[in-house]
Amino acid sequence: MDLTVVGCSGSFPSPDSPCSCYLVEADGYRLVIDLGNGALGALQRHCGLYDVDAVLLSHLHADHCIDMCAYWVARNYRVGGCPDPLPVHGPQGTAERLARAYDMDEQPGMKEVFDFHTLTSGTFTLGPLRITAAPVAHPVEAYGFRIEHGGHVLAYSGDTGPCPELTTLARDADLLLCEASFTHGVEDIPDLHLNGRQAGETAAAAGARRLVLTHIPPWTDTGRNLADARAAYPGPVEAARSGAVYHLG
Repeated sequence: MDLTVVGCSGSFPSPDSPCSCYLVEADGYRLVIDLGNGALGALQRHCGLYDVDAVLLSHLHADHCIDMCAYWVARNYRVGGCPDPLPVHGPQGTAERLARAYDMDEQPGMKEVFDFHTLTSGTFTLGPLRITAAPVAHPVEAYGFRIEHGGHVLAYSGDTGPCPELTTLARDADLLLCEASFTHGVEDIPDLHLNGRQAGETAAAAGARRLVLTHIPPWTDTGRNLADARAAYPGPVEAARSGAVYHLG
């Protein structure tokens, strides 16, 4: 199972990265997790537009889903005709949210291009991947994910404040891809985001083998968050960067 960081900037694109988007590949299957601002362009460096097998959206804030509108254009108006509907798994109301974002009628909206499925807490399969979704602490309906393949585990926080569900998702994970939007001692807003120290504490509590900090906004000091994470977690820690590839197994 391979993880490619397509975009990792939090809240809005940075000069170096689009917003949240991650490509997970296993046995020839390609899953895109989140598709935030600017991510569709960067995705094409790693995967053909029509080679994606499914999309998984953690929540419906623009920095995690808005490039689905551009992806609808790319698929709907493809020279040679629209491909078969692409499975899209997201929170309740995903189809309606994207239709509103594109200023189109909600019926049929994007439903002729995307095959929408509503996420709930629990486990399901996408191709060779076993996915466990659990609600996390954010102002809107939001999910973290545990992705398993061949005895290896990738955990992804999505956007969340501290919560026990994320620790459970990350239990003994080979890699925890964890948001660190805030700075310890600066922002203190409940149920919104994690800081570097909290990301490290989560990785330590879960026994994760590796921690990669992501969703760091351009105005947040990445070096400070890395230092705070390392103070709380004894394992390897690094910051995500657009284009990085991690091999799990």
